[in-house]
Amino acid sequence: MIIDGTLIEAILFDLDGTLIEIDLKKFVPGYVKLLSDYVKEYVTRKKFIPRLLEASNRLENNNGDATNEEVFAAYFFPIEGYTREDLEPRFMQFYKEEFHKLKQYAKKKPEARPTVKKAFENGYKVVIATTPLLPETAIRQRLEWGDLGDFDYELITSYDQVSATKPNLLYFRNIAEKINISPENCLMVGDEDKDMVAAKLGCKTFLVESENTDLSSETPEPNFRGTLSDLKELL
Repeated sequence: MIIDGTLIEAILFDLDGTLIEIDLKKFVPGYVKLLSDYVKEYVTRKKFIPRLLEASNRLENNNGDATNEEVFAAYFFPIEGYTREDLEPRFMQFYKEEFHKLKQYAKKKPEARPTVKKAFENGYKVVIATTPLLPETAIRQRLEWGDLGDFDYELITSYDQVSATKPNLLYFRNIAEKINISPENCLMVGDEDKDMVAAKLGCKTFLVESENTDLSSETPEPNFRGTLSDLKELL
């Protein structure tokens, strides 16, 4: 695919609201409650939840010197005397035993799988460019919810893989460096302003409108607007 004279070599897909439908107003509080309940024998919810939310907020200011995972851990631990080594196995167990319960807030998009499949068939590098606040297991489970878990993605932006988060342009630079493709040769597909800002680096953009779509006047107009089925035809 050539857009404005530039060959597209990689497709970067946002996940929530783009490849799967998800009610974030229920998903996020549900996630926080499930996790805080799971570790309450170590840390009370009253202390755990504010610490968790502030640690997540700090990722928005990550300057690239460390991965999001490292920034999170440096602020979050120790908590109530427990170190990372004490609690991290408990967190990982949570993703195995409890995280699946949040599937009730998600719904697959029938057009997502055929679109992603065609991207692979046509030789593009395919990246899951989701907000990198969670470990890879949480993202892979959400991909499974959308019937998208069996593809061999070039990169999944879990919190250990990148050193920034959307809408920081460093996040998109991280992706380009990891997949060894210039931003100008990437197409970012998403439903929010924080996806479309990739255009400021030279990425081409495709807006899949959702209830979360609210573009800033400072964000360049997307190269395309449409559905995932429309994107499939372009590919």
